[in-house]
Amino acid sequence: MTGAPVTGPLSGWRVIVTRARAQSSSLAERLVDAGACPVEVPVIEIADPIDRGVALERALSRIEDFEWVVFTSANAVERCLRHLGDGRRLGGAKVAVIGEATAAALAEHDIVADLVPERFVAESLVEVFPVPARFGEAPVLLPCAAEARDVLADGLRAKGWRVEVVEAYRTIRSTLDESGLGSLDGADAITFTSSSTVTGYLELAGAERVPAVVACIGPVTARAAMKAGLSVDIVAAVHTVDGLVGALAQWAEHRSAPDGQR
Repeated sequence: MTGAPVTGPLSGWRVIVTRARAQSSSLAERLVDAGACPVEVPVIEIADPIDRGVALERALSRIEDFEWVVFTSANAVERCLRHLGDGRRLGGAKVAVIGEATAAALAEHDIVADLVPERFVAESLVEVFPVPARFGEAPVLLPCAAEARDVLADGLRAKGWRVEVVEAYRTIRSTLDESGLGSLDGADAITFTSSSTVTGYLELAGAERVPAVVACIGPVTARAAMKAGLSVDIVAAVHTVDGLVGALAQWAEHRSAPDGQR
């Protein structure tokens, strides 16, 4: 993506975007608005579940059996609505989501989330989720990524819900040729939007191609980066694309574009 404006808090910065290709454009556009030149190198792709969605389709065919449906990502929303065909088929089930992007994906299908925690992490949703009237019996459907953390399902079960976890999609590694790897050289910063982008980038490009500044969309992603041995400079307080770009821009306001790699 080229043609970045010459002014803005990130003017002169080359920033690596690691999101899946279908989702990278929104982050790249926000970076351009802030003056940066984004380097789009998607390191993960969104793929069908191993069973090609059979389990998800079966669960959704029983949607009327569930008191709640919990969505943790826009990808889960899209996969479920692809099977349902019409958001009205959610029927009487209440809907909880993590994050503004997930709520926005629902809104595109004219569905308003009943519960959105203030902090866009699984732990926060567990905290505000109601206690069921029938301990161990009230059913919750949780369609999620194959590699999703267990903290949400375990937390809801501890509160007394009967949680059915269904694989809605997988994140798989992309590939990078020499040209793609070369485009990373000289970048000033890198943005990570999920734990899978951290592991995907390191597997494809290696730690030696991590720029001088590392920015993460939230604490879960930051922990994954630090566990992988990276030094995290920026963790967005608001765990959204806008929050991530805003945090990077604020960090850069009193700094010049860094030189060199770690």
